[in-house]
Amino acid sequence: MGPGDLVQKISISAETPRGSERNESGSALAGAERGPPGSWRQKCAAYVLALRPWSFSASLTPVALGSALAYRAEGTLDPRLLLGSAVTVLAVHGAGNLVNTYYDFSKGIDHKKSDDRTLVDQILEPQDVVWFGVFLYTVGCICAAGLYTLSTLKLEHLALIYFGGLSSSFLYTGGIGFKYVALGDVVILITFGPLAVMFAHAVQVGYLSVSPLLYAVPLALSTEAILHSNNTRDMESDRQAGIVTLAILIGPAFSYILYTALLFLPYLIFCVLATSYTISMALPLLTIPMAFSLERQFRSQSFNKIPQRTAKLNLLLGLFYVFGITLAPAGALPKL
Repeated sequence: MGPGDLVQKISISAETPRGSERNESGSALAGAERGPPGSWRQKCAAYVLALRPWSFSASLTPVALGSALAYRAEGTLDPRLLLGSAVTVLAVHGAGNLVNTYYDFSKGIDHKKSDDRTLVDQILEPQDVVWFGVFLYTVGCICAAGLYTLSTLKLEHLALIYFGGLSSSFLYTGGIGFKYVALGDVVILITFGPLAVMFAHAVQVGYLSVSPLLYAVPLALSTEAILHSNNTRDMESDRQAGIVTLAILIGPAFSYILYTALLFLPYLIFCVLATSYTISMALPLLTIPMAFSLERQFRSQSFNKIPQRTAKLNLLLGLFYVFGITLAPAGALPKL
């Protein structure tokens, strides 16, 4: 449903980070490529790593959250719809990551020192990435059709949310290329938050509701932190490549302030929910030591692996958030 650089960005985004994690990914792929030619295992490993699976927390946690909200509202949960939603969103997210790889390479943004060297090092050919992306988008469409047969959600509502997420994952770097004109943060914030949560919730309950959008805010902020950490790290290389990101527009000092806000605002929301409604919503606070550690690392401008570490925080915070909602007494949370 959307793109990691959460969480790629989430490029989280599909964001879709470039930097040390790409070096790590590229090294792993290069190592696989040095084995005996034609090995299907090596080829599969190359395709998997090209998807940047570390970023998938940005799409899985919104699905889990939307399903948990549906369970708390209706008292039931269809595991088939949960699995179908997860596969659909993952397929679109993975395809969005591949679109990002292709367009970054075609525009000359990726180079030998970039994170994502899938095409730079000729580990995969451009046509391989294109066809794999088409395959994943097709898988997503097939799964969405399957969800329609299982869910009572109206076709027009399902199509609106699904194709909205699909379009966002493509347009992040393809077509308009929101990433290149400082609008990537907006795309990630909407796609890997409200849109994905609403999708998972709607297919379970069979109707659209506003409440999932509100509950998605803490997770969306955490996912945006993944993208912003990546963009801040790559500020200089992006500027040289002619990319305009929010981090470049506001500069290092305000980028630190924004990252800190994205890290800690979700905890403020959880404190309000825990003190006003149910103590189970305090569970995400268990991850706050990780947030302080990330803040110190960001403040020291040591950006090595900070997007991956932020993605890990996003995953744990999202899981505790889901557990908190699931454990909440019936009727304890507003609008549920």
